[in-house]
Amino acid sequence: MDRRQERTRRSIINAFLTLRSEKPLEKITVRELSERAEIHKATFYLHYHDIYELSESLEWEVIERVLAGLTDPTMLVTEPERFNEELYCLLMAYESLLGILFSGSRAGMLAERLEVRLKEYIFRLHPDLRDDLEYNVVLTYLIQGGYHAYMQYRSGNAKRSLLAVNRLASAVLRMYTGQGKDLPETDSKPE
Repeated sequence: MDRRQERTRRSIINAFLTLRSEKPLEKITVRELSERAEIHKATFYLHYHDIYELSESLEWEVIERVLAGLTDPTMLVTEPERFNEELYCLLMAYESLLGILFSGSRAGMLAERLEVRLKEYIFRLHPDLRDDLEYNVVLTYLIQGGYHAYMQYRSGNAKRSLLAVNRLASAVLRMYTGQGKDLPETDSKPE
């Protein structure tokens, strides 16, 4: 992408984030965004199909940035305490941007998108586990359950909330491995 295209893209994104911080996604129009970005509507459509494509693109981009900060995403099942501490620290580092992108009708999408990307990474390393229903349930529980519990109770006492999430994650993994299930062992970093 050349400099002019990158400047235009940045202008669109900045205008979108400003509008998104002021109103719900469904109320933002391409016309309004184009005026704020000081571009023609046709220019917007050279970059994105519609406002929803722009929003989804930014959502995935920030998820990728968050997960790129993890030492190793498979720590979710090998070292859940370390994984949770890293993940929630990274989420807090991006809290403002996440709060804008995943508000209103998009609020439930953050945990879902985290789950999708984490599972993609784990299953790329361990394709044999992709169709294991029980393993998928454990991953969903660890990702979604941990995320929602931590986010709901962190304002009261973030440290104690994280401790509770870590205890539950460890207990779930002990129960799972206690049934003779093997968890993937890896020390590799995401590509």
